[in-house]
Amino acid sequence: MTPTTSCVLIVDDEPDLRELLQLTLLKMGLQVLAAANVADACRLLARERCDLVLTDMRLPDGEGLQVVQYIQQQQLDIPVAVITAYGSTENAVAAMKAGAFDYLAKPLSLAALRALVKSALAVREPVATAAGGSEPRLLGGAAAICDVRAMIDKLARTQAAVHISGESGTGKEQAARQIHEQSARCGQPFVAVNCGAIPEALMESEFFGYRKGAFTGADADRDGFFQLAHGGTLFLDEVADLPLAMQVKLLRAIQEKKVRRLGAAQEEAVDVRLLSATHHDLVQLVEQGRFRQDLYYRLNVIGLAMPPLRELRDDLPQFVTRLLQRFSAGSALPQLEDAALQALLAYHYPGNFRELENILERAVALASDGCICAGDLQLGASGAEAALPGAQPQDGGETLQDYLDRVERAAIDKALQASDGNRTQAARLLGVSFRSLRYRLERLGMK
Repeated sequence: MTPTTSCVLIVDDEPDLRELLQLTLLKMGLQVLAAANVADACRLLARERCDLVLTDMRLPDGEGLQVVQYIQQQQLDIPVAVITAYGSTENAVAAMKAGAFDYLAKPLSLAALRALVKSALAVREPVATAAGGSEPRLLGGAAAICDVRAMIDKLARTQAAVHISGESGTGKEQAARQIHEQSARCGQPFVAVNCGAIPEALMESEFFGYRKGAFTGADADRDGFFQLAHGGTLFLDEVADLPLAMQVKLLRAIQEKKVRRLGAAQEEAVDVRLLSATHHDLVQLVEQGRFRQDLYYRLNVIGLAMPPLRELRDDLPQFVTRLLQRFSAGSALPQLEDAALQALLAYHYPGNFRELENILERAVALASDGCICAGDLQLGASGAEAALPGAQPQDGGETLQDYLDRVERAAIDKALQASDGNRTQAARLLGVSFRSLRYRLERLGMK
């Protein structure tokens, strides 16, 4: 085997299917190894260099999931795609949660197989981001945002569907774009769709496209979002706003990796990586019957929670400086008075980054003599930390950090009391991740 030729390991106990896969991959100019069970696959992985593994889910001595787990345990940098029986995508979703790259459903489509193999092998190539090597979209040194960036590094190397949760204005689309830009699909389209902005009557044609003459006014063929994102990433923002009828059609498209245009007789295969986001609690919507549980599990193979701006206070000066540079482009950078900076640091930001941008853009416009005072910020009382219990400033020269810690401690204490000490529930009440709450409890010395 030449070191420049990629090698694919096929793990399947059906000789006919193994032969079909081997012939297809050999025609693509790839080296091929074959195993009929889990044990043989692990032995080959231990002694041979492999760049991709294709494994059936059901094997004589176990499951394909065990091959995925072996690769994870041995810390082998090899993408794995699982082959699952028709209608058994639950197993494939479980494998992707365990670390599989993607899945193929039987009966196999050779076109889908070739697309998957090309995409998987591209993951092993050094990826130049679409940002041209510039700084990441998500900045800051706070523990919460560092955790997000580390998770994105992992998510970029898989094809698993990712659901991004978080309050409005926390940068969910920026996270989705960074996942795309760090992935092997970075050179392909990124199509962002606001599901809440599409009239229900137009949803099917917007998502799946239509043929000429499909309805009055359809004077030419038109691609839908799936066709436009073919080979790349489809980002469904505010996915909770999809009506139930459209959720059913979207579920089928995700499961079959095929769509049918309005007015077309045949389905067409589409190769897209699905990312979704919403500021709503999808679990709650599922319980209320407003969001399909099966679609939720397809979209939320891996979850990514975006921290609110109030969890990133240490990074606020950096964010403020960068935004002031953006809004004052072409003119002198305005200076913040100390009172204005302290007001920004103490503000609660119910609208998160979007609100911070709005505040600073307005302040730059209102500033006189190149100086921004507290009045130019026009901060509303609804976002003030003083709205929280124990937030009134105390006499005696209390520092800003002491003040913020006291406010944070009071809010956490109130949430823990409301949840009878259940930290998971308290984190949900506070709108933060459990990891973030645990970090804050440790930092504040709250045992």
